Amino acid sequence: MVHQAEVVVIGGGVIGGSIAYHLAKQGRRVLMLERGKIGSGASSAAAGMLGAQSEMHRSGALFDLARQSRAMFPKLAEELRELTGIDIGLVQQGLLKVALTPEQAMECQRTIAFQRKAGETAAWLTPSEARELEPNLTGRIEGVMRIPGDGQVSAPELTAAYVRAAVMLGAEVKEHCTVHSLRLERSRVTGVVTDEGTIGCGQAVIAAGVHGSRLLAQAGINADVYPVKGECFSVVTPAPLISSTVFTEGCYLVPKRGGRLIVGASMIERNEELTVSVEGLMGLMAKAAALVPRITAAQWEKAWAGLRPQTRDGLPYLGAAAGCEGLFVAAGHYRNGVLLSPVTGALIVEQMSGKRPSFTGWESFAPDRHHAVRPSEGRIVHVGFDH
Repeated sequence: MVHQAEVVVIGGGVIGGSIAYHLAKQGRRVLMLERGKIGSGASSAAAGMLGAQSEMHRSGALFDLARQSRAMFPKLAEELRELTGIDIGLVQQGLLKVALTPEQAMECQRTIAFQRKAGETAAWLTPSEARELEPNLTGRIEGVMRIPGDGQVSAPELTAAYVRAAVMLGAEVKEHCTVHSLRLERSRVTGVVTDEGTIGCGQAVIAAGVHGSRLLAQAGINADVYPVKGECFSVVTPAPLISSTVFTEGCYLVPKRGGRLIVGASMIERNEELTVSVEGLMGLMAKAAALVPRITAAQWEKAWAGLRPQTRDGLPYLGAAAGCEGLFVAAGHYRNGVLLSPVTGALIVEQMSGKRPSFTGWESFAPDRHHAVRPSEGRIVHVGFDH
């Protein structure tokens, strides 16, 4: 195993993969460490929605960053396919947010007005207009907000493409490698301590999803990145039931290739068990059938659960760790990890290169925006963290 690297990326999911890819594009010598298999965490569980508008009800830094990242996907998809041969499954068929109640319809109307004022495209469809677009959609709705700009990708393929592209550009990857702690000397990171030895480095990035809080605390960052469990299932039909992603409160249906349909997702805060409950699945099935009744005749495929990394204010931590030179953070993306992966990789690498980020609103995601403590100096602190 390599015992010296220019940059160590801790975490082998979609965020770590994007950062490694963007670093490798610059010719940096990168080593990625993953405690399990690449892409086996939240990235493997995600449905891949690119919902830059679907859940944004007001202006702000996250809305701006999401739209900037969504715009990067067409070029990114082409780059990754040319370099790796992997098709990330980019589909730009839009998203339909369904209003099941008069209250939800009013909220959709307000969101449409906000989106248009922000320069985006959004439209209100009556139940009959929605069924013209998606014939299998139930007519028992108040209406639909159509967002043509949102789309989806295959999250596993996107993660695999990032990592393969990084490797092809010179990065190294180590799976099944546990990181126990950071090595900090005189307020700077000089390496990471793993179960296979200490790896020296000049820079390190914590991109470890729900598992990053203890490393962040060691570096003096009081960041509560906690898990929100989500249960999902998938079915298969001879012909696709829907062409657009369909979304409503508490449920989404994302059509994939080959008549496959992903349905998700429950939300259970601070639960780290990757188990699937009958209660969770029954709730999702009922909501899915209420939206697309013909799903009840579909062939069952599988069910799974994933852990979304959430933060106390709903914004990810992106950027340099104040008071700890050479350490950077990309954590807490919650339900937007896939969507924000391109902009996260580019933004972090700009900061690592000493440049002022070119993305609007990046200051709002500073890792030190909450109260911080003084980092440990001059010694190695083992914090029982693994990734």
